[in-house]
Order: sequence, then C-alpha cells, then structure tokens
Amino acid sequence: MTTHYPLSEIPPDIVCADDYERHAREALPHSTYEHIASGSGDEITLRGNRDAFQQVQILPRMLRRFDRASAQLSLFGDRYASPMVVAPLAYQQLAHPEGELATAAAADALDCGFVCSTLASCSLERVASAGRSPKWFQLYFQASRANTLALVRRAEQAGYRAIVVTVDSSVTGIRNRSQRAGFALPDNVQAANLRELAPPPPRPLKQDESIILNGIMADAPDWDELAWLRSQTALPLIVKGIIHPEDARQALLLGADGLVVSNHGGRSLDGCPASLRMLPLIRRTVDAFAASHPHRTAATVLLDSGIRRGSDVFKALALGADAVLLGRPCFYALSVAGALGVAHLLRTLKEEFELTLALSGCQTPADISRDAVIIPRDFSPDIPGCETNHATDH
Repeated sequence: MTTHYPLSEIPPDIVCADDYERHAREALPHSTYEHIASGSGDEITLRGNRDAFQQVQILPRMLRRFDRASAQLSLFGDRYASPMVVAPLAYQQLAHPEGELATAAAADALDCGFVCSTLASCSLERVASAGRSPKWFQLYFQASRANTLALVRRAEQAGYRAIVVTVDSSVTGIRNRSQRAGFALPDNVQAANLRELAPPPPRPLKQDESIILNGIMADAPDWDELAWLRSQTALPLIVKGIIHPEDARQALLLGADGLVVSNHGGRSLDGCPASLRMLPLIRRTVDAFAASHPHRTAATVLLDSGIRRGSDVFKALALGADAVLLGRPCFYALSVAGALGVAHLLRTLKEEFELTLALSGCQTPADISRDAVIIPRDFSPDIPGCETNHATDH
C-alpha cells in the first residue's frame, strides 16, 4: 500500500526524532532528501557532530528536591517552554506546501523559539504573522549594504525580536551527495525574501582569477561588515557559525549579544571539529569576556549541529550552551506530517529533555552544570596560542 505524505496523523512507530528521518526518506523526493541529509565533502564533520554527543556521558545525582522544577528559560527577555529553538531552515516548501508557516505555527503551539531564514520560501512578513510567539530573523549578508539593510528593516518592522547573522557560509560547501542525486531547486520554490532585491552586477574576472577566491569571496563579509551591522539595529545581534574562540571574542568586542557555536550542520567546511567539542572553549571565552567587561550584559551562547535527543540538549547545556537550535529533524517532521509533525517532534524532544532533568537530578536548565557530565580527556582540542586552553571549565 502506498503511503501519501504529508500525513494527517502521526504514525504509531514514530517515537523519536530519528523515526521522522526514516519516514522522510519516503516522504521526500530522493534528490531532496539527499540534499537535506547530506553534509559537505566526505561528511567527516557531519558524522563527527553526532559522534561528539555519544562520547558525552550524563552523571546523575539522586534524591534531589523537585519543588521548583521547570524546563522553562528566558532568552533576550522572552520566556520559552524549553531551551530549544527551531533553527533557520531554507526553502521549507521543499518539505510541505505551507513551508515555514507550518513550522512557525508548530513552534508557536509548543511555545518554542523560531528563526526565519533569509532563504525562506515564504516571506518574512507572512512568517512573522504565524502565531504570537517571539521570532528571530536569520540574515545572510547581501552583496550590497543597501540590500542587507533592507532585510534588517523589514525584520524590524515585522516584529522580529533578534537578528541572527550567519557568517560561516560565504561560499557553499561541496555537497557531493546532493550533486550525485541531481538536486536542483524546483521552479515553484524560491527565496521569497529576495524577490524584490536587485541582484548584484556581475564581477568581471581576469583570465587567471578564481571564481571562488576572486569572485564570490570578493563580496564576502568581514569584521567591518559585522561592525556596520551592529551600528544599524538596536535588536539583539546573534552571530551564527562561530567555532574558533578568538572569533567569539572578536564578535563580542564588536557588540554581539549572542553566539551560535555551529559548523552549519556539517554542510560548510568538511573536516572542521564538531560544534559540541568547541562549545566549552567558546563558553570560557564568553565568561572571560563578561568578567573583564562588567558593564556589558553577558552574551547568550547557543549551539546547533547533531542534536537528535532531549538528552543531547542536556549535554549541550552542561558544556556551556544556554539553549540549542534544531535543524534537520524539523524539516523531516514537516515533510512527514506538516505542522502536526513538527509539533509532535518538538513535544517529544521537550519530554525527553524533561525526563533527562528528572533522572539526572536537575530541577531547571540553570541547574545543569559541567559536573553533570563526563567527557573524554581529549574531548575539546588545544588550540595553539589560544588563551582559553587553560581557563576554568564552565
């Protein structure tokens, strides 16, 4: 019997995030599934993201009081039901006709944060109107400052509560699985937020110049662009794609209010370390910066890449994150059962997180500390010349 997706009810054999991926293989066209599931190159970083979580062990404590227990937390002044935010996912109409509108509605129903992508297939204004919960806007720098600023102003007008600027994908990674599957964006799925922006003029190249190094990267943003962006908006500014502690420090010096420790889900540079492995070093950098700049509000640290369980959320918080971003699992759930699927996924992960809190002896996210987990001695790398190597653990 042929199954017709999206479904109107959740199949009884879906009980965790990975089950949605199994169904998504059937729900999505092969080339689309391969494009979403793939990492870059040989997918070393893609696999490393999951492997890092498996190497962290939870060390539970017994007979703890639970008289004030809650999974809730605040981010930039807004209250959420759990430390989970839906990551910016491009072109969600690839998964479902309602695209980002369905995902945003699901996040709203579960009181979960939601980040709208620059490359959303529904306009940022329509997404902003999908529910009343706070939303953030993910920004890709455009080739011209005028176009970048136009997106920021639209996000401000639409009521977004923060700007999440992605800095780790000035050029797209080599995604061989997607190439082998022959993926191409269908004509009916477009970047709705970029339709009215004038494309940049073509950049002429000399015969011996590289289209990547001298073409694409000539328009890539640098730290000056981040400083300019900081000067253009009063919204909290979150820098996404930070892996190196010195980049974290530089972003904070330029006024970033938050950082997302991320390797783009293994889809950008293959061979770089798992986000979770770099998290403790970034956390130390943020704490050291806060100690030396007491007039500044401490930056919020988020993490993405590789999260598939509520226990993964717990591990991320133990190693220094304030909250996490959820990417591919939401796309898979959307393809299987639309808004209902995403809501069910978010509820499942939240319940797993609450169960982990209960069994570990932690009443709230704030109670999760570094001594709640065990990690291998060489889990986080030493970086030559990096002052965080010998700093105190979070």
